[in-house]
Amino acid sequence: MTLKIAAKISSGLFVVDVHYEARPGITALFGPSGSGKSVSLAAVAGLLRPQSGTISFNDVQFANAEKSLHVRTQDRKIGMVSQNAALLPHLSPIENVAIALLNSHDRAQRQERASHWLGRVQAEHLAKLPTASLSGGEQQRVALARALAGAPQLLLLDEPFSALDQTNRIAVRSLIIELVAELKLTAIIVTHDLVDVAALADQLVLFEPGRTVASHELIRGQTAELARLVGLTI
Repeated sequence: MTLKIAAKISSGLFVVDVHYEARPGITALFGPSGSGKSVSLAAVAGLLRPQSGTISFNDVQFANAEKSLHVRTQDRKIGMVSQNAALLPHLSPIENVAIALLNSHDRAQRQERASHWLGRVQAEHLAKLPTASLSGGEQQRVALARALAGAPQLLLLDEPFSALDQTNRIAVRSLIIELVAELKLTAIIVTHDLVDVAALADQLVLFEPGRTVASHELIRGQTAELARLVGLTI
């Protein structure tokens, strides 16, 4: 289940030249703010169309600019978690999770599956609380449950820890590591935090403004080696 992207992607006046592969496990896109990490993730999700080049997953093309091919987001078997959780405040947490199942299950099945995934992220106690009353960490757990409920093969995480305190950051990181391994997912996380990279990533893709510059295999926890790869001294 390998994602391959070799494309130029435009977002307004900004163009990013992206070349990398993401294999099963967790790939971290790391670089300064504004370097194109989130733009590349949006293209993988189908929210942006490449100006040129291709995006494929498991040898199935998601996008091919030369052939005007663009697979719809809902047909890409992806789950996505953003930095702000993007929950609907007028729905309960369990209803927010059930949204991911609208096209494939009846109401009773949606409720059952949503409850299951809230349990998997240790948030079953939140099911019927007002969504607006949830803490940042609780909202991200619900967002993760929603992302996984649709049985994705590819999990996209755009700065998912940026609004979390340290305790929730560690807890949600651990959940992601556990679930990605158990479900055999290919996951891509956008971050500018080396601690997240060291704790999570099996692979590192380095960005400079407007382009990718290198990819490296990682062993989790080897902070000194990670610092060397990104040019830091610790």
